[in-house]
Order: sequence, then structure tokens, then C-alpha cells
Amino acid sequence: MQIHVRSNHIEGSVRLQEWVSATVTERLDRFEDFLTRVEVYLSDENGNKTGGADKRCQIEARPKGHQSISVTHKASSLDLAVDGATEKMRHALEHMVGKLEVRPVSTGHIDDPRLSEEPEQVTEALLQEEFLANEEALSRG
Repeated sequence: MQIHVRSNHIEGSVRLQEWVSATVTERLDRFEDFLTRVEVYLSDENGNKTGGADKRCQIEARPKGHQSISVTHKASSLDLAVDGATEKMRHALEHMVGKLEVRPVSTGHIDDPRLSEEPEQVTEALLQEEFLANEEALSRG
């Protein structure tokens, strides 16, 4: 996973880039095989003026074979902006990966190796177990 850090109105020192890269890598490490590239854009929306939530961090992640995902977080400090944006991105990627995971779907068929040998006996035994469980439940209730 490649991480590119770009800044606007913020001094883009090597130390800043290393810190942002380390933070993003730490938080998104779980998705390393899923992502090709992560772009981090840092900006100070008020420039030299002081103000409330004027530090902005936008993170754009590019998952393999999918459209890119972008999140933005504004805060009063660069640390908080980067932390907030990486947390939002982690959550967005977890959501995306969760949707993509294969979930077992019931076909309504019993997959038991004994069925190929003695299907009638196995089916009868399963029905008997179900019947006995229902009877026991009725006697308790």
C-alpha cells in the first residue's frame, strides 16, 4: 500500500509526512492487501489566521478493483484532523469489506456424507430427533 501525503498552506516537512504515513499505516494496516494507494491531503483552511476547526485532513483510499473512497475530517489541530480522518476511513473500509465478504447461504439441503450411503435412515433419524425435541419442548411449556 502506497501512502502519498500532500499539504496546502501547511509546511510539508519530512517529519510531518513520516508521522502522517505512520499514523495511516498503523490504522489501516489490516487493509494493506486490499488497498493499492492512499492519498492524504492536509490543509489549513484559514491560512495564517487562528480559528476553530480550520485544519482539514482528507483521505482517499483506492481499493483494488473498486472505486476510491474519500473521507474528510476537520479539527482545531492537525493531530486531531488526521486521527479523525483515519478513524473514518477505517470504519468505511470495514463497512466495504464486510459487504464483500462471502456469507454462507442455506440451500435447504442437508449436507451429510451419510446421506449418500443410507439416505432414508439418515432422513428418518433427523426427523425423529426433530420430533423428540419438539415433544420435549411442549412437555416443558
